[in-house]
Amino acid sequence: MPEPRFPHASGAVLLLHGGRAHSLAPPSPLNLPDLRMRAFARALGQDPRHADILIGYVRYRVRGWNAERADPVHDTRHALAELADVAGPVPVVLLGHSMGARAALRAADDPHVRGVVALAPWCPPGEPVTHLAHRTVIALHDAADTMTSATDTWAYLRRAEAAGARVRGVRMPGGRHTMISRSNLWHTLATHSTAEVLGLGPPPHTPAPETVWNAGPLDAAMFSHGPR
Repeated sequence: MPEPRFPHASGAVLLLHGGRAHSLAPPSPLNLPDLRMRAFARALGQDPRHADILIGYVRYRVRGWNAERADPVHDTRHALAELADVAGPVPVVLLGHSMGARAALRAADDPHVRGVVALAPWCPPGEPVTHLAHRTVIALHDAADTMTSATDTWAYLRRAEAAGARVRGVRMPGGRHTMISRSNLWHTLATHSTAEVLGLGPPPHTPAPETVWNAGPLDAAMFSHGPR
């Protein structure tokens, strides 16, 4: 977590970047997936609702998911334990992209995790969902994404909803997998979503976003105000 560490934080957001299906190599010093998530961290830090919310990053030992090893899931659980040591039993939102979103969804059974905001998540058929009961899952995905499947994401959300999760699927109008196009909209909706999971109200003099819960996919325009 960036310094200073706030021992009296009211909540936390942990960011998880993407990776590869298979790789035992450590992340490179110039880690583009990590840099992509730093932009989301800046958006969170500039939002007044997150003023007393810790923002941290999960560091992976290796770049890949690696089949049944599911390496980033173990790293995420270790990060959650470290966070509890630093900040105590605060509510946590996991904000993950691609492989990081898959790891976040797997690790959402941690008792401190309120929910997951999944950006272009990797949700292959058969991913477990029963542990998501009483959690919130919000997924943002562009149907034009060719790296991960938005169709798989909506199917995952429907199964999670049936298992007792509160879910929302949002169809993004651009960005594909890298989220570079329409990046401001991705940042805005991700920030709104983490605040919503933590139960934080809208900024002063700002219209509250819609509170519709549905596996969708729902139009991103429902949850944004003005051009992005």
